[in-house]
Amino acid sequence: MALTLGVAQAGSGVAAQTSASASTPSTTSAAPSTAPPTVTTTLTVAAFPAIDEIVRSALPAWKELHPDVDVKIVSRELNDHHTAMTTALSTAKGLPDVMALEIGYLGRFAQGTGLEDLSGPPYNLSADKSRFVGYAFDQATTPKGAVLAVPTDIGPGALLYRTDLLAKAGLKESDLTGSWEGYVAAGVKIKAATGAYLMAHARDMKDILIRTGLEPGEGLFFDKDSRPLVNTPRFVRAFELARAVRRQQLDAKVIAWSSDWSEGFKRGGIATQMSGAWLAGHLNTWLAPSTRGKWRSAQLPEGAFAAYGGTFFAIARHADASRKPMAYEFIRFMTMNRTQQLAAFKAQDAFPALIAAQTDAFYDLPLPFLGGQQARRDWREAADHIRAYPVHKQDNFAKEVIDTELDKVLDRGKDIPTALADAQRLLQLRAHR
Repeated sequence: MALTLGVAQAGSGVAAQTSASASTPSTTSAAPSTAPPTVTTTLTVAAFPAIDEIVRSALPAWKELHPDVDVKIVSRELNDHHTAMTTALSTAKGLPDVMALEIGYLGRFAQGTGLEDLSGPPYNLSADKSRFVGYAFDQATTPKGAVLAVPTDIGPGALLYRTDLLAKAGLKESDLTGSWEGYVAAGVKIKAATGAYLMAHARDMKDILIRTGLEPGEGLFFDKDSRPLVNTPRFVRAFELARAVRRQQLDAKVIAWSSDWSEGFKRGGIATQMSGAWLAGHLNTWLAPSTRGKWRSAQLPEGAFAAYGGTFFAIARHADASRKPMAYEFIRFMTMNRTQQLAAFKAQDAFPALIAAQTDAFYDLPLPFLGGQQARRDWREAADHIRAYPVHKQDNFAKEVIDTELDKVLDRGKDIPTALADAQRLLQLRAHR
């Protein structure tokens, strides 16, 4: 534009000279015009499986909108990824432009100062709050109103169970879901009739029960003033029912994602599993595809609703400032684009956090793995009932402490009041660090 404007001005000022010398051959020629080189921006996105695949699949559509913006994906295993992000945030070195965070790690980052507050200008994420599942958005919001990440997928809780094993035991779905005590009693009948365990590990019972009955403002392990909540009826009941499962030999004593865990599903040795709805997809594609048609999905017992997992995208406060606007544009593309959210759900069972992506004919399709059940409708209903609880920077430490104390109850016979009192004391020492 500047070059064109300059030529026009010059021609106006020397019109008489040009006319007088029109018959004189020119001895000079204009230099060939060349377009300025295209400047390409590269965004670095740090992620973990299967978020890396979701991002990779979205890149062709992204490039159509932003042909001059490349995306480099740095992928690590879940724990390694979050360890790397912790180091990067603390040292302000090696920071990606966009980082994926799993909900279990969000509290560790949310109470620090390493993440960009996206709530106000220039991002104005708070204006988009109504577009997301309420509890997921709240999980990324600090008590002071800062919004440190954008939810992309959620994990509405479900009870997956084997219909063939229930039938052999003379049971129906309502025998599992009426109450937690009824669930355990059903496990006794399943074990007697089939030899299968009710669940993989008694910890599974504890993990869900401590997520039920939370009062407004209560976190999983701490209240709003960082006081531990371990010595409460919620934890007592969770420990008592987990102990009942172990005493009646209803758990296989295997940990999630271990080879024994997957073998238990393949061989019909585990009758039920409480998890995020995404587990049905994993069972279908790689954990136990040979069991297709034998599983069903139900809401959790006793009318409980809980979340298992969830992923967020965030920007580090000390990330390259020149790329932050485009980094946020990429986050919006991944989280607020209905087409991309649905694509991630269909390909990777990443249940959308975007409400607009929860109204689609896809939700009405029968799932062959679940015997033709239209289970996505139930998962959507569960997501609507889940309520957020505040996360705390010591949540991961608290989980380790609680798991250790529960193991002492299950394996060594430690009494529950003492175990919970010991856990409470440890969490009090660590709460404000």
